[in-house]
Amino acid sequence: MTWDDHETENDYAGFAPENPNDPADNQPDFASRRARAYQTYYEHMPLRAAQLPVGPNLQLYRRLTFGDLMSVNVLDTRQYRSHRAPAGCALAERVDGYCPSALDPSRTIEGTAQQAWLIDGLGRSTTRWNMLANQVPFAPNDTNADPLIRTFGGEKWDGYPFDRQAVLDFIAARGLVNTVVITGDVHANFVRNVPPDYIHLDADPVATEFVGTSISSGGDRTLSTVFGGNANNPHLRFSDNHHGYVRCSVSADVWQSDYRVVPSVVQVDDGGISTLASFVVERGKAGAEQA
Repeated sequence: MTWDDHETENDYAGFAPENPNDPADNQPDFASRRARAYQTYYEHMPLRAAQLPVGPNLQLYRRLTFGDLMSVNVLDTRQYRSHRAPAGCALAERVDGYCPSALDPSRTIEGTAQQAWLIDGLGRSTTRWNMLANQVPFAPNDTNADPLIRTFGGEKWDGYPFDRQAVLDFIAARGLVNTVVITGDVHANFVRNVPPDYIHLDADPVATEFVGTSISSGGDRTLSTVFGGNANNPHLRFSDNHHGYVRCSVSADVWQSDYRVVPSVVQVDDGGISTLASFVVERGKAGAEQA
């Protein structure tokens, strides 16, 4: 189990609420609210004694090892993050797609201690696979429809480029191509091959990311499924907005992710669950291929 934002408040960051300038949501009150939210989360989720909250703090990031098969790094990208950088700068101000305020190297999504813990754990790992159990999309995602213009930012890892780069540089330097990121948050399915940085999106991947959809949020919607990338995001392998879940089957040499979907979450006779697409990662080679 790990959390994102709605267990406490939409898009909160550390002790900053979504709208920190709102007098009704000031910081002292938010710390109290966070403490109550964390206590409620602990009491209703299958967590161990090590996760017992102390006031507004809860030690959620942790590592689970399954023999020599897989090391699972459970991340917490909410409790320690910097508030999102201001958005809306002019295109002429952007540097490689970023507003200058987002390029402050002190900005963090993990916090200093968690990043050191993650990098140390990846470096010491002897398992066949390293998983990052993660809240928000990790791989870069250019959100500008114009192939000649790049736009990055927001409250995903894209909003914290230097923090992410430290992790990517370590993965690349150590050749940890067995790193797989599993992600939620965006209520849609994606498969992205993780490039070494946000500049060279078409470079050979250094890791793989599987993003899973929501089970029912938002009800039914017009369905869309696309295989392959585009000029903006050549590292994208799959995007889809069905509801459902992702089933990951992990063996010594192959990781397989099956995108399990339903055509409707409101119709009783909807045809049931099916596998829309499957992708595999071969041990020793970063990146997903359609099965």
